[in-house]
Amino acid sequence: MVYKFKVSAKRSDLMRKIRSDRTTPEILLQKALRKAKIKFRKNCSALAGKPDIVLLAKKITVFVDGEFWHGYRWKQKKKKIRDNRNYWIPKIERNIARDRKHNRKLKKSGWQVIRFWQQQVIKDLPRCIQKIKKSLR
Repeated sequence: MVYKFKVSAKRSDLMRKIRSDRTTPEILLQKALRKAKIKFRKNCSALAGKPDIVLLAKKITVFVDGEFWHGYRWKQKKKKIRDNRNYWIPKIERNIARDRKHNRKLKKSGWQVIRFWQQQVIKDLPRCIQKIKKSLR
C-alpha cells in the first residue's frame, strides 16, 4: 500500500512488527483458559470480526483489542494524534465502527460478546478469566 505521507525508517520497522493475531495478551489469556480447563477455539474466521477466542459450547466470543487500533479512550486520544491525522483518525474511527457492527451481528445471532483491552489482560488476567467463567455459568 502506498501512503500519501512520509514515514521514518524507525517508525516503519515498529509498525511492521505489529501483529493482528498471536499477540502476547492473547497468548496469556489462552494459557490461563487452558490452565482453568476451559475449552476454546482460536481466531474463528467463520464468525463476524474473527474473534480471538470462541467458546462454542456457550456461544461466547472474546476479543482482545489493542488500545491504539481500537480507540481506547478515543475522545481524549484523538486530540493527541499529531502525525498523519488525516490518515489515523478516520482509520481508527472505521475500526471502532466495525467493532460495533460485529458486536451487533454476533449478538443478533445469539452470541455473547466479551471485549478486553490488551492492558486489561496484561495487568489483571485473573479478573479477565473470572469474567469469562461468570459468562459460562
